Amino acid sequence: MPETMQTSRWARILFNILLVLLCLAIILPFMHILALAFNSGRDATSGGIWFWPRVFSLENFKEVFKQSNLLTGLGISIFRTVIGTVGGVFLMSMCAWALTIPELPLRKQITFFIFFTMLFSGGTIPYYLVLSELNLTNSIWVYVIPGFYSVTNILLLRSSFKQLPMSIVEAARIDGMGEFKIFWTIVMPMSKPTIATISLFTAVGHWNDWFAGSFYVRKSELKPLATILQEMLTRQANLADVLLKAGSNSAAYQQLDAVELTGQSLQMATIIVVILPIVILYPFIQKYFVKGITIGSVKE
Repeated sequence: MPETMQTSRWARILFNILLVLLCLAIILPFMHILALAFNSGRDATSGGIWFWPRVFSLENFKEVFKQSNLLTGLGISIFRTVIGTVGGVFLMSMCAWALTIPELPLRKQITFFIFFTMLFSGGTIPYYLVLSELNLTNSIWVYVIPGFYSVTNILLLRSSFKQLPMSIVEAARIDGMGEFKIFWTIVMPMSKPTIATISLFTAVGHWNDWFAGSFYVRKSELKPLATILQEMLTRQANLADVLLKAGSNSAAYQQLDAVELTGQSLQMATIIVVILPIVILYPFIQKYFVKGITIGSVKE
């Protein structure tokens, strides 16, 4: 018995050490990003900055918020995140619930067809042609409608719904309740952890996506925040390359050397701006997130 208790004690100590190391592996890189974001870009090029800014500066954030269409892009990002998440989770939940009903005709065949789409991809060009034929390019709906469907999320929701007590559903059917009312008043409330988890995954995907705005939208007023910041970083990097190629004795190089901004410092400030809303949102749904992952991972 004492040996067992001693082993258990050392196991707890080892487990706590691993947890501390894991926390440090997550927190320290974030502190490094913060230090570079609030440090002068010119000073940061000399290195030696780890977890605290050496020359405090807000120039990086001023440059980020100087973008003329930043507020418009923020509105586009909020619109696509809210509408895309609410609509996508609702439609994927309906699809997942339908696939759990044994009476659904061709249920197994439909499930296989949905899963089969995970194995192959048509590629970027065919996908662009499909969006163009549907008149979704250069439209705000190109951010929303394609995101209504995710096979992974549907399978997670389906697995979660199958864990619900079907006796409650059967009792509701006997009482004359329709399928949609069962879905809305029984299934959805009982699946809050999984719904919250899928909502977080979907919202983060919408918020961080810059690809759609770069390839499927030409109008600057329809570009989301992530795309605007990505293009800003690209312009800054291209400008630095041009000035460096001009030669160290040129006036352009002298101008670059005097600038307080660098591509690295701007990149760190951009990361902070983009992830801040998600960091603020996460604590409110953390309790659902862990439980939802556990429920959705149960195999049939």
